[in-house]
Amino acid sequence: MSLPTLSAAEAARLIREQGALLVDVRGPDEHARARIPGALNLPLDQLDEAALAAHAGKPVLFHCRSGMRTTGTAPKLADCTEGMQAFIVEGGLDAWQRAGLPVEKNERRPIEVMRQVQIAAGSLALLGVLLGAFVAPGFYALSGFVGAGLIFAGVTGNCPMANMLRAMPWNRVAAAP
Repeated sequence: MSLPTLSAAEAARLIREQGALLVDVRGPDEHARARIPGALNLPLDQLDEAALAAHAGKPVLFHCRSGMRTTGTAPKLADCTEGMQAFIVEGGLDAWQRAGLPVEKNERRPIEVMRQVQIAAGSLALLGVLLGAFVAPGFYALSGFVGAGLIFAGVTGNCPMANMLRAMPWNRVAAAP
């Protein structure tokens, strides 16, 4: 089962006219950096029927940054809203901004942890290749180590690099209320 989509303008109209609940399924770090005013932050891994039950009778609108996460998890979102009127905001936060609708931004918050992981892992892999090519072939192991770490993270759902980055001072300060 899937959910129908709405444009950002249609979603804004439902919120204004029917008091629809707007649910941001992104992580708290992403939500802290940029969010639609009034959106409830319920990350996908914390989303369940009980969290939405208090809003029964009102339409539920789901959004992420680009619409990819909500579209990709539409069956789970549909399960959580069985018996409710629910929609996906097509294009997510990006489409909301393009439509000229209000967005609260806090550029002082760090970029989300998974983007930090991508930057760090990509930089280390590239560094390993460059050092292996220009300094000593043994440095290729760095790229192999990073690749193995990414495979481990994908298979287990546990990313040691993300855990380490979350503990960095710039992320701890941002997580504080």
